[in-house]
Amino acid sequence: MKKISLFILLLIFSNSPLRAEPASKQIANAIQKGGFVYIYNEKGGQIGCVGAGSGPKDGLVGYTGSTVSVRKGDFIYNYNAQGGQTGCVSAK
Repeated sequence: MKKISLFILLLIFSNSPLRAEPASKQIANAIQKGGFVYIYNEKGGQIGCVGAGSGPKDGLVGYTGSTVSVRKGDFIYNYNAQGGQTGCVSAK
């Protein structure tokens, strides 16, 4: 019974939104170079890369510690530190 309870507690806390991202997966910087946006951690290591689009208004919009926003055409795409898309909203 104790093993099951411990497993349930670990499962609950491992998915908790209050848990902070490991420092190596937090975004410290995002830089657009040509057609790509490179994502870096606080040690300067690259942790992700996403396309920046090719239109005149396309490119890096901004970033936080956990997301990068990139405009591509009429949409702004949000990405996590590893470059996985997490959302999309209209830019208009």
